[in-house]
Amino acid sequence: MTEIRNVEADLSRFRARVLVASLGILCAFGLLAVRLVYLQVYRHADLSEQAENNRTAIVPIVPNRGLILDRNGIVLATNYSAYTLEITPSKVDDLEETIAALEKVVDIQLRDKRRFKRLREESKSFESLPIRTRLSDEEVARFAAQRFRFPGVDIKARLFRSYPYGELGSHVVGYIGRINQAEKAAIEEDDEEGNYRGTDYIGKLGVEQSFEQQLHGTTGVDQVETSAGGRAVRKLATNPATPGNTVMLSLDIRLQKLVEDMFGDRRGALVALDPKTGDVLAFVSKPTFDPNLFVDGIDTESWEALNESIDKPLLNRALRGTYPPGSTYKPFMAMAALQTGTRSPTTLINDPGFYMFGGRRFGSPENEKGGIMDMNRAIVESSNVYFYSLANEMGVDAMHDFMKPLGFGQITGIDINGEVRGVLPSQAWKRGYFKRPEQKKWFAGETISLGIGQGYNSFTMLQLAQATAVLANNGVKHKPRLVIGTQDPVTRVMHTLPLAPAEDLGYKPENVAIVLKALIGVTQGGTSARVFAGAGYLSGGKTGTAQAVTMAAKGKYNSAKMDEHQRDHALYIAMAPAEDPKIALAVIVENAGWGAGAAAPIARRVFDYMLMGQYPSEEDMAAVQKGLAGAPMGKPRMAADMRGLMAPVSAASTAAPLAPIAAQTATLKGQADAPALAKASPSSAALGSKPR
Repeated sequence: MTEIRNVEADLSRFRARVLVASLGILCAFGLLAVRLVYLQVYRHADLSEQAENNRTAIVPIVPNRGLILDRNGIVLATNYSAYTLEITPSKVDDLEETIAALEKVVDIQLRDKRRFKRLREESKSFESLPIRTRLSDEEVARFAAQRFRFPGVDIKARLFRSYPYGELGSHVVGYIGRINQAEKAAIEEDDEEGNYRGTDYIGKLGVEQSFEQQLHGTTGVDQVETSAGGRAVRKLATNPATPGNTVMLSLDIRLQKLVEDMFGDRRGALVALDPKTGDVLAFVSKPTFDPNLFVDGIDTESWEALNESIDKPLLNRALRGTYPPGSTYKPFMAMAALQTGTRSPTTLINDPGFYMFGGRRFGSPENEKGGIMDMNRAIVESSNVYFYSLANEMGVDAMHDFMKPLGFGQITGIDINGEVRGVLPSQAWKRGYFKRPEQKKWFAGETISLGIGQGYNSFTMLQLAQATAVLANNGVKHKPRLVIGTQDPVTRVMHTLPLAPAEDLGYKPENVAIVLKALIGVTQGGTSARVFAGAGYLSGGKTGTAQAVTMAAKGKYNSAKMDEHQRDHALYIAMAPAEDPKIALAVIVENAGWGAGAAAPIARRVFDYMLMGQYPSEEDMAAVQKGLAGAPMGKPRMAADMRGLMAPVSAASTAAPLAPIAAQTATLKGQADAPALAKASPSSAALGSKPR
């Protein structure tokens, strides 16, 4: 009986254990079922999205950057596509060893390493940085065949900016460069981060910078399916990029080239405007630079050569260079005298060749004849004494108040960044500018030199050209502008930008006529008569010579004994044709001496080109470049025959995708690598046209 009871007890315990185990299994399956219901029903949408994200990747499509054209449709900035060898430092174990190994596969120069090092310092470690750009097809094939050896290194198809005419108009067109940290912060602040995803370059100067939003376009995206290793397998969907707008400038690039050629190796600036609209016809700053140097990231040697040059080629002299206007200021002083009633045109002033004030002798080096001067003769013969005395009569603040609306010492509002104000002096200006109490007081003797455009006066050629255009346009002022229209890349419709409202300064027509008559007299029998002899049109102008350095009170100017950079500047302002001006300009040739000898000849040939369709002969061009020209010599060439000097780059050229990397390496690897193709070849929308 005892044994039977023991067996029954064992069976009872066994059944209990089986029951407990069964209940445990049932609970486990119940929990599993609950979990499955939770995941499959309640979390279905969320988990499905996560799975899809793991399976797909969003790849940005960088838009074609918009073209930049001159007023005649000549392309000044375009795009082309090329392959770039890039390294992501965060994915490379030994960067130096990797670069050393890469050197055995593709050509990597010292300048490439220096640029890469600089980019690393400016960027984050997880960014892809170029170690070599513009790889040849052979180099692409060699690397692609050995790509497995270089984790963190890849070839990418990139857009590159091209400036077909190099240094020509470089200060206006500007250039693009790699986005730096400050620019990234600005992009994020403006909520443009999404639109710049995948974009490495941004406008840095000139129109490229000022019209960045128009030129950049809208970034598109590709949705691609990826393998477990993250490699692209196939494209699932695409939202194409929208190219940037084409920007058309008011600039006549052929005129720009003529002017830059006439400067030769000399320094200076010229601004030519349409006085009726404010459109900029030429915007010259010499010397220039090649913007193509900056596209890939300028090398150290080239940067030092540009940045440390005594000639300052990176300085936009037309926009940011400030100079005393010299005697080109006299017509505006005459206008001030007439409008304020300080002097009539018939007021006579004796010019003995000097002006005494406060015991100091103010000379008149430009005046040759002297004698009794009325307003007309004072402008035609450039009498310093006449305008010394006028400045003394008006006083500094009255001069300031009249010159300010003309734009002197003011921001003109031209549509590119970087303009400087210059200095239009007044008593209030001096009190705010100087720090020591004894420097803040305005002295009467400081007023005298202002009348002939010296002293504290310091203006840009843009300001001087605008003021000249105001006189040419009977006192009506237009804001200068460089961009006259944009073209939508999709519709191809050109949108003309509206003119800013004009400002009438309220000059009396009879006063304007008096000053313009005197300016015409300058070209007919005055200081620039020799230069304009035989012209087929009538123009008005005024020569000027401005000090580059301040002379001692009893010092005597002798250019032969001075350093070249200390000699006087040569200036000229002009408008033509005189009866209905179509062009007004201001030009300065630095340290070139008398305005009639170096600056006026450039203006004469600009007018010959614009109004007569004439281009200087070779011998005449050589004389102008050396500052030895008067009226044109030799037989002028026809401007229409000189167009071959600038073969236009087609604005209608379209982008074509680069040859697939995998196809280039098929013969080396024995088969085409489809995933590599999908990964390395961007959509054709992201590629530009190759240069011609």
